[in-house]
Order: sequence, then structure tokens, then C-alpha cells
Amino acid sequence: QVQLVESGGGVVRAGGSLRLSCAVSGRTVSSRTMGWFRRAPGNEREFVAAISRDGLTDYAASVKGRLTISRDNAKNTVGLQMDYLKPEDTAVYYCAAGPTYATSRSISGYNYWGQGTQVTVSS
Repeated sequence: QVQLVESGGGVVRAGGSLRLSCAVSGRTVSSRTMGWFRRAPGNEREFVAAISRDGLTDYAASVKGRLTISRDNAKNTVGLQMDYLKPEDTAVYYCAAGPTYATSRSISGYNYWGQGTQVTVSS
């Protein structure tokens, strides 16, 4: 059974940084695609970033250049470095694991999800 546990959320001022981490058990992070999604109040869950089995990355246009996805094969974790945060980045952030080798921007492209971690950016 694959389990994902996020950590690292919190409250930060606009322009600040946070680093999210996703601890994965039940499979290795380098074997398939891994992703991050978020859901802001009143909105649907949306794609943030993904990393493929081969290490290729993909980002939503709204976060490109500010957020960076990475993985640590030794620790079997996936990280999301969040810099230059904006109030509109406020959301619950979810880690996701998919069955494919390539990245996906679709919720249906992932079959395992964490419980989420809250990120709040104040203005």
C-alpha cells in the first residue's frame, strides 16, 4: 500500500519561502511520476508541479520560476521549494503519486494522495 505524508506547511508573509516535503512509503519516488496539487478556498484542486521517472519537471504557469519540485531518492521523499510566495498561493497542498513514467497535469493521472498540508501567505 502506497502512503504519502506531507509536512512543512505554515504561515508566511508575502515574498517569503517555505519548503514542503512528502514522505513516501510503499514504492520508490523514482519509479513513477510524482506531483503536487493545491486547492484554495472555493476553488477546485489544481496542478502545481510534477517530476517524471526520468527527472523531467513540469510546472503550472502561475508558479513557474518561484516553486521547485525535487526528489531525494535516498530518503524517498519529494519536496516543493516555494520562494517569492504570494497571497494567491494560499491553499492546501497535496502530494500525489501516479502510475505512469511521464508527468501529468490531470488529477486523474494520479492514484495515490496525501492528506494535505496548509500553506497560508499573508499580505
